[in-house]
Amino acid sequence: MSIIKLLDEFTSEKLTTKSSSRREMFGTLSSFGKKAALAAIPFGLASNKMNAASMFQENSAVDALQLALTLEYLEAEFYVKALESGVLDGYARAEAAYMQISKHETAHVDFLKAGLEGAGATPVDKPTFDFTAGGAFDPFNEGGIGQETAYAQLLALAQAFEDTGVRAYKGQAANLMGTPFLEPALQIHSVEARHASEIRRIRGLDGWITTNMRGDGMPEATQAVYDGEENVTQGGVNLTTLTYANEIVGDITTAVTQAFDEPISGDTAVAIASLFIDSEG
Repeated sequence: MSIIKLLDEFTSEKLTTKSSSRREMFGTLSSFGKKAALAAIPFGLASNKMNAASMFQENSAVDALQLALTLEYLEAEFYVKALESGVLDGYARAEAAYMQISKHETAHVDFLKAGLEGAGATPVDKPTFDFTAGGAFDPFNEGGIGQETAYAQLLALAQAFEDTGVRAYKGQAANLMGTPFLEPALQIHSVEARHASEIRRIRGLDGWITTNMRGDGMPEATQAVYDGEENVTQGGVNLTTLTYANEIVGDITTAVTQAFDEPISGDTAVAIASLFIDSEG
C-alpha cells in the first residue's frame, strides 16, 4: 500500500485528488506545511483498530521510524536508478559520490526495517516512485532531454531529497526521545547532512543553507524544502541582536541562518516525498 493510500485512510484532507495533477501540486506545495491533519501520520499501522489520534500518542517512535524508512526508500531507489541510467557517465566525481551514497541509503533502509520489526511493527511497504513527478522532470533521460539537462535535474533532485532528509530526521527527534533509536537516528541524520553537503558542492554551491535560499538551478517547487531556514532565533534568543556576534561577523543574519539547520514537520516531509510517489502504485 502506498503512502498516499494510507494518508487517505487517516485524514479527510487529501494530498491529491483525481482532478489534480502533480504539476498543480507543485504550485501549492508550500501550503501543505500548514495542514496539521497530516502531521506524523502513523504509517504501517493501518490494520490497528485504534483511532488515528490514539495511535499517534502511543506509537510516536514507530511513526517516526516509518516516516524515516519511507524517505530512505525514496533516496535508495533514486540513487540506484541514477547509477543505472547512464546520465552520470563522464561525471566522475558525481558518479563516485552517488555510488557511495547509494550504499549508505541501502544500509539505512536495512537498519530501519530491522528496527521496526524488532519493535514489533511491520515496516511500511516501499511505495512505487515516480521520479519524473508526473512528467515535470526527466532525471534519468528516459524522455530524451539530453544528458546535460538530465544531469542537472539529477543533482537538483538529489539536493532536495538530502536536504529534506536532514530536516525530517531533526523534526522527528522528539518522538524518539527515551528510545534506543534516538542515537542511531542522529547518526543517520549526520550522514544525511554530509550527503547534502557533498551534492551541493558538486553543484558548485556552499555546503550549507543560507537563509531560505534553495540555490542556483533549483526548481521553484523545491522551495518548501528550504522554508523556515531563515530563522535567526534559537532557544528564545534572537542571535542577530547579540553585541559580540555583530562585532566579529559582517553579515550576521546570513551567518546565523547558516549556523543552525531547522527541522521540518512530518506533514511537510510527507508532502514533499508524495510528489514522487505514484498514488496508483
